[in-house]
Amino acid sequence: MKTSLFVRAGVFSLALLSSSPAWALSCDEIMNMVNVNVPANIIVQTMESSGEVFTSDAVRCLVNNAAPKEIVDTAKKMSASAQPADTEIVREDEPEVKKPAGGGGDTSFEDEERIGEKRTKKDSFEDLPEEGEEKRTSKDGCGRQIEEAVDLYKAAKPLASSKVLFDLAEGGTCPNDASEIYYYLGRSLYELQMYHSAQYYFMQVVKKGPSDRFFDYALPKVVAIARLTGDDSELLRIVHKIPPDEYPRAAKNYLNYLMGVRLYDEDNLNEARRYFAQISTKSGDLYLKSKYFEGVIFNRTGKLKSAVKAFGDVVRDAKNVDIYTEQELAEVQALEDLALINVARIYYGIQRFDESSRYYSLVPRSSDYWPQALFEAAWANFMQNDLNLTLGQVLTVHSPFYAEDEFIPEATILRALTFFNLCEYNQVERELLAFEAKAKPMQDELKDFVKQYSTSEGKKLADQAFDAYFGGVKKETVLPKSMFLRFLRNQDLLALVKHLQMMEDEEKLINAQKSLWLDSVGAHLKTVFEEDRRRYKQRAGLVMLSEMARMSNYLGDLLTQSQIIRFEVVSAQRSDYQYKVANTDLAETTNRDQVDFATDVNFIFWPFNGEFWVDELGFYYYTEQGSCK
Repeated sequence: MKTSLFVRAGVFSLALLSSSPAWALSCDEIMNMVNVNVPANIIVQTMESSGEVFTSDAVRCLVNNAAPKEIVDTAKKMSASAQPADTEIVREDEPEVKKPAGGGGDTSFEDEERIGEKRTKKDSFEDLPEEGEEKRTSKDGCGRQIEEAVDLYKAAKPLASSKVLFDLAEGGTCPNDASEIYYYLGRSLYELQMYHSAQYYFMQVVKKGPSDRFFDYALPKVVAIARLTGDDSELLRIVHKIPPDEYPRAAKNYLNYLMGVRLYDEDNLNEARRYFAQISTKSGDLYLKSKYFEGVIFNRTGKLKSAVKAFGDVVRDAKNVDIYTEQELAEVQALEDLALINVARIYYGIQRFDESSRYYSLVPRSSDYWPQALFEAAWANFMQNDLNLTLGQVLTVHSPFYAEDEFIPEATILRALTFFNLCEYNQVERELLAFEAKAKPMQDELKDFVKQYSTSEGKKLADQAFDAYFGGVKKETVLPKSMFLRFLRNQDLLALVKHLQMMEDEEKLINAQKSLWLDSVGAHLKTVFEEDRRRYKQRAGLVMLSEMARMSNYLGDLLTQSQIIRFEVVSAQRSDYQYKVANTDLAETTNRDQVDFATDVNFIFWPFNGEFWVDELGFYYYTEQGSCK
């Protein structure tokens, strides 16, 4: 096999080569093929490769002429009514971290707090509950001690305040004031940036329900901590128990979002949409997340035009939402990229591959999702029979820039299929044997490991499963780092890992305090951490095992595909040999004519020298002519 590989530099950034026009098929032409006994599967393939959009009249014609069901179904799938709206989505400049214009006024409930945004000392105290003896249950020494602790907190002495409050809580002498003690103890620890410890005490208040006067103050703090880590697991356990009309104003948008997520996970899509629709357009990244979920729900329910519109809203509105922290900025940019990828997948699903390629090209090269978008775009180009561009895009995915961080084993299958279509059977065999040699041990390890924890008793030990791969002791494994990075694309798993890391850092902060505080408050917090760490690891372990099971099945499917392709290679080689035996004169022609490579005026081509450069990624293009006769 003689292959030339070129790098093409776009004269116009990220331009795409023009695809060839599709061959139009009419009802009469399809029925002619049916009448001469062309197999239905061949007709379906012809219809799909044509890219034709069938009118309702054409579908009706096929039904009236008693066309086979699979042919009618294909025409319906490719009909105009099945096409998403041609919604133009334009990628503009990236948003900046910004806060809403204006200021002043009562913001104690209207503005949701974000950990990481700049806050003044006044901001730290403006959302405190109202003071006064009439607000407190007890009027004895407890009340005076609580007031002293609150005064210490306001004097920016949270360590001293937390010590007084902890002694009151542990002494058990002020049971009627437990909520107030827990709330201010949480606030003191919150100011010390001991967020998990603060969450523990805020949750003691939240569990008392909306009737408690500190509920409306504690719950928004739990929300702020969840926003920091991305870990909603504590809130998801209780959000359905809180009546929506009891949501505190400062937490209303987030709780509506969480209820939407919970209902989506339960497959209650209509109710999930109802909660997502209640999220304010002024809620920044939450509004974009809700629109993204709406797009996913529309797509799942077959409402493709509505899905494209919802994903388009995500891309367009991302420029106008208020963003408070760098973390929110990163989340918004990721949502934009995922929205574009989802639109591209919708067009791919209805076989409008040129549109699919165009939307994949809108994902910026700086995006974490660019390698995945480029790989999926390679499939779209494969379906358009642009095999040399497909090989070039797969080469980028396999380049050293992404080999360690991106686990996309399907790229090898696509590369093998592309060479198969070029009749380069020896190359296909080499690619697939190498793939199977690497993938089979991975699948075996995943399958065996998941099996250990598949029983109800095994699931109770999921924390040990998590430690086996994410703990301090290094486990011997054939699983590459890139696979675990792919697991961490699961936001639930990533959030739990971040929360566990936050607990590790927080425990160091606790150990750094003076012995008087460390031996009392600190000792109790360490006990809390010990119990909570196991709970969080168990949750993380269950999510990880789910991801591993999914990956095991995925690799199993790819290995099956690999074996099928290799079987097809043997069949194709047999046909090739039979053809050559019957046409012996072809054996004398061993050298191919040199083809003058005609270049598009929009590109400059030069030979690839084996070195990968970052500015060349995505621009590789093969000139493989193939061995098909």
